[in-house]
Amino acid sequence: MKQSTLLILLLSLLTIEGVVLIGGNGTSTISSMNWRIVFFILIPLGLALLVWLQFRWAAMACVMYATVGLAMDVATIVQTLTSDTDVGGSLTLSGVSGLLNFFLIVFGGRSFLDLGQGLMPPKSRSPSPPSPS
Repeated sequence: MKQSTLLILLLSLLTIEGVVLIGGNGTSTISSMNWRIVFFILIPLGLALLVWLQFRWAAMACVMYATVGLAMDVATIVQTLTSDTDVGGSLTLSGVSGLLNFFLIVFGGRSFLDLGQGLMPPKSRSPSPPSPS
């Protein structure tokens, strides 16, 4: 999968997550909503853009951030499924966030591995056989 395809997929998942986050949490306070928007949308977007600009440190930061986020999403999904509460909104938000974090790991990991393979020195030629004299 090419980097541009992964970036388009990440941006579409960020858009879906933003719609679910803003639309599904109409009763949340403004400060709670601001924290969620920053943590779930702006930080992944910033990390993806820094990776797109080919900062090597940002690729590893993206992988670390997304790994922790994916672990939290899996834990939230398991907790939601085992409880008797309403599972619709929380499960949808955690599922979309989990997919986003998974693709952030893939995007950051591929970028980290691809950045080191820039210009390679030319390979040396094998020595020519001795001329018959």
